[in-house]
Amino acid sequence: MNRKINVLAFPAGEINSIELCDALSTNVNVNLFGASSVDRHGGFAFKNYISGLPLISDAGFIGRLNEVIADAQIDVVFPTHDDIAEFLAEKRDKLNAIVVAADKETAAICRDKSKTFEVFSDCGFCPELFSEVENYPVFVKPRRGQGSVGAKIAEKPSDLPDGIQDYAVCEYLPGEEFTVDCFTGLNGVLQAVLPRSRQRIFGGVSVRGRNEPLTDEIADIATTINSRLKFLGLWFFQIKRSKEGRYKLLEISTRCAGTMCLSRALGVNLPLLSVYAAMGYETTVFRNDYNVTVDRTLISRYKTDLRYDRVYIDLDDTIIIDGKVNLQAVQFLYQCSNEGKRVFLITRHDACHKDCTEDTLKSNKISPELFEDILHIDLDMPKVAVINPESAIFIDNAFAERKAVHESLGIPVFDVDGIEVLLDWRK
Repeated sequence: MNRKINVLAFPAGEINSIELCDALSTNVNVNLFGASSVDRHGGFAFKNYISGLPLISDAGFIGRLNEVIADAQIDVVFPTHDDIAEFLAEKRDKLNAIVVAADKETAAICRDKSKTFEVFSDCGFCPELFSEVENYPVFVKPRRGQGSVGAKIAEKPSDLPDGIQDYAVCEYLPGEEFTVDCFTGLNGVLQAVLPRSRQRIFGGVSVRGRNEPLTDEIADIATTINSRLKFLGLWFFQIKRSKEGRYKLLEISTRCAGTMCLSRALGVNLPLLSVYAAMGYETTVFRNDYNVTVDRTLISRYKTDLRYDRVYIDLDDTIIIDGKVNLQAVQFLYQCSNEGKRVFLITRHDACHKDCTEDTLKSNKISPELFEDILHIDLDMPKVAVINPESAIFIDNAFAERKAVHESLGIPVFDVDGIEVLLDWRK
């Protein structure tokens, strides 16, 4: 590869865009960018982040997106929302970059569940649909929607929503629900079919799941969908068991799913494969032979206006806790090294332990070279006495030490739990 492939995720603020960030940011062949019209989490996750794009409904959207493409020399645009995928698939001839999405006919079919069910109405996996409901319960979901947003069980006529023409009304499916991650390479070849269970749902998003066996029934559904629609790259579909135990189709989507991280945990990086396919490269897919369960929850990432060049940090109970390395502290130390910040280890270790500080660092596989200097102090010397406050911060588990430094020098001080505030998660 002569140069890296420049990839733009848009919009870059939702859960599935974070999966793109995790999947692509460390690959040696990719430069990753994120862009959004509405700022959410993207600026906390993408090192190369562009805000303030118009909404796709704005007449100037395509022109502004092409400006971003030109400025960043973007090769590939990765839409992360179903509406964006449909819009960019339709407008791809006007964009100066490749769009990772199905063709416009497929994108339109996948975006509208009534159209989806019409295409597969002759298939056994298509659920029974109702124009008029005589028997309850039935399942109702918006024709244009994602996840479980707006979907519900209707037990009686009053449960049916207003504007029923905007909904797909189908048979109630009481069984287990699965998402099946798929990848279609060049020439329409289906190269990966990876089922996963949806064990816990939060806000319409699967936050707990496990890889599941690929049965002949699921494989046949994937093959049929792939043969009737035109994909290139990643896509997924959702299925649910009927009361008879058969899998029925819920929806198909041409965008990245946030829980595709589970397929990546098995060694199948669907976003990266999709970038290569979009660029016209042949792809090969294989997966590792083990089982994985994923569970996701909210995490905290921080931005501060703190500026510092010098870090003073404690050793015992800060970098090493209960005889083990504090991984978050070591992550921060290497972050400082990457950014050229000077780190000073300030410790009474030699006065309190039989082995010297350097031996303790080496026995814990921590290089002494991470530190500009190791400041050894006696038991009766306060740490504040050896700190140069110019553009400095102080990290120590001891409250009394932090209080003395803060009151005497006026610099920011952090307990061990505060290290996460200093970490830069952008990739």
